[in-house]
Amino acid sequence: MKVYRNLKISRRALLAHRMRTVLALLGIIIGVSAVIIMVAIGRGAQKEVLGKIENMGANLIVVNAGQVRTFAGRRRQTGHVITLTLRDARAIKTECPSVHLTAPVQSKKLQVKYGNLSTNTSVVGTTPDFQEIRNFHVRQGEFFTDEENRASLRLAILGQTVVKNLFEDADPIGETIRIRKIPFTVIGVLQAKGVDINGVDQDDQIIIPINTALRRVFNLTYLNTIYVQAKDSESLKAAVAEVSELLRERHHLNRHAKADDFTIQNQADVLETQKEATDTFTMLIGSIAAISLLVGGIGILAIMLMVIRERTNEIGLRMALGARKKDILMQFLLESLILSIGGGFLGIIFGVSGSLTIGLFTSWPASLSIPSIVMAFSFSLLVGLFFGVYPARRASLLDPIEALRSE
Repeated sequence: MKVYRNLKISRRALLAHRMRTVLALLGIIIGVSAVIIMVAIGRGAQKEVLGKIENMGANLIVVNAGQVRTFAGRRRQTGHVITLTLRDARAIKTECPSVHLTAPVQSKKLQVKYGNLSTNTSVVGTTPDFQEIRNFHVRQGEFFTDEENRASLRLAILGQTVVKNLFEDADPIGETIRIRKIPFTVIGVLQAKGVDINGVDQDDQIIIPINTALRRVFNLTYLNTIYVQAKDSESLKAAVAEVSELLRERHHLNRHAKADDFTIQNQADVLETQKEATDTFTMLIGSIAAISLLVGGIGILAIMLMVIRERTNEIGLRMALGARKKDILMQFLLESLILSIGGGFLGIIFGVSGSLTIGLFTSWPASLSIPSIVMAFSFSLLVGLFFGVYPARRASLLDPIEALRSE
């Protein structure tokens, strides 16, 4: 009964000054909704990045020639290394027990022509296993076969961006394009893949047989990349160790204790690194948003101190009629909690609505997090308690006689 009576008193007191109550609620509402929206945007960005990494291929290992370092957020090869070859790719596939498939790759940005139209695009020489390893699929036509690769046929599979730049709305299958004045027959069109984690358009490329690329287009005998697919996710670490050991032996690095002339990148490590980075980003923006909750708490503190000053006479009267310090303390603490709970619930409504709106009507990805909603609401309760204790305690310590004398 005592709690119910205190609730009625608190409700009447808060409604008596509605504008002041709304302003107190507003700080908590903004704080809670900001935390929910910021964490949702951070989680959405994390899912998008991790999805792009997983879309690169399952159980993927990337072997690059030379040392690969990160410059301005992008991984780039340093130096010029010519020791990675087709024989290395075949040896990795046949001699490493944990490896399922390999796809040797040599690529270069070149001008490609069709009739009077031309475009600069990445020309990628590889093998048919590239499709499975890198999770590329043919939307129209077909991919070249191992036999066609061994025969060094001049066949090409186009990405969606290349099709748009060269053919617009026309059907490219069966048409002839020219790469360095060498004619290639278009036999397939890839499904759209979008940009990768480095912001590179994966649809802006042409895939041709690796033997044709090395002999007729690039005039090279070495590779810049070998894509390796482990047998399963549990075999990734073993596959990395096997590939490293094999390449060091084949490149005669063990004899002279030389450093690796290649770089091995494990998809699992990339996923973990990116997840840590996006987790840090999410925590950072969530923490920044949480500051607004503290501002809301300071608003509650200021308003509760104002309320106590206005109701000093009422406090003295209640004490004179037998109210204990504990009763006064609980009364004003309850009013502070009502503000924080009400603001928390409204903040959840606005936060969830805002996150859904951002996800639906903008290009920003947003993914709601139940733990972040619970955390934001719990934090709003703590803010209400923390900033409500001081004014409530101050009210309970008032001298009844002095309180009754106040105007």
